[in-house]
Amino acid sequence: MLKNKLLNNELCIGSWCQIGHPANAEILAQAGFSWIALDAEHGEVEDADIGNFCRAVKPAAALVRVKENAALPIRRALDLGAAGVIVPLVNNAAEAQKAVKSAKYPPDGIRGFAWQRGNDWGAKFDVYAKSFDPVVIVMIESKEAVANIDEILQVDGVDGVFIGPYDMSGSYGITGQTGHQIIQDACIKVAEACRKYRKAAGQHIVTPNKDNVQKAVEQGYTFIALGMDSYFLQQGAIAALGMMVK
Repeated sequence: MLKNKLLNNELCIGSWCQIGHPANAEILAQAGFSWIALDAEHGEVEDADIGNFCRAVKPAAALVRVKENAALPIRRALDLGAAGVIVPLVNNAAEAQKAVKSAKYPPDGIRGFAWQRGNDWGAKFDVYAKSFDPVVIVMIESKEAVANIDEILQVDGVDGVFIGPYDMSGSYGITGQTGHQIIQDACIKVAEACRKYRKAAGQHIVTPNKDNVQKAVEQGYTFIALGMDSYFLQQGAIAALGMMVK
C-alpha cells in the first residue's frame, strides 16, 4: 500500500500524466512505476478522464494532482477512484489543514458521503467509509512554503510534501533555473524537515537523468516522479529522428 510505504520511508518511484488519455497512464503503469499522478492542474484533463485514468493504472497507485486546494476537486478525485491527492500551492499550515479536511470524512474532515466509483458504486460503502485513508501530499512550490515547511509537516494527516520545481524557481525570481543553488538549498531544507517529522519527501524530476535522480535519493527524497507522458513522447520522437542518416 502506497501510504504505508511513504510513511515507512520506502523509495516510491512514480511518473506523471499531463495528457488525459488512459492509454498513456496504462503504458506508464506497465513500465513498472509504483504510482502514477494525473495532472488536473496543468494537464489536458477533465473530470471524465479521472475515472478512466484510475481504471488504467492498476496495479500502480492512482494519484491526482487536483486543480486547486478546494473541497470539490479533492472530493471528485477521490470519488472517482484515486488513492490520494497531490494538492498544489500549499504555503502554510492553515492551507495544509484545508487540504486534509477536504480529503477526509467526518469527524476528521468535510468530505461528503455518497455512492461513487471509489466504493464500487455503493457495493462497499460501509467498508470504504470506515477504512479508506487517502494519501494527502501537499505541494511546496514557493519561497513562503519553504519558510513554513516545519509547520506544514506538523499538520496531522499530511503524509508528505512534493516540490514543484518550476513554480518554486519562479517564486525565488530565477524562473526555470531548477538546478540553481537556491533551489537546491531549498530542496535540502525540505528533505531534512521531512526526515525530522517522519513524512515523505517528494520531488518531480521533470527531465530525469542518472545524476539528478541519484542526487535526489541521496538528499533523502523517497517519493519521486520521473518525467511525464508528454516528455517521454517528445524525447522518444527526437531520439528516433536523430537516428536518421543525413
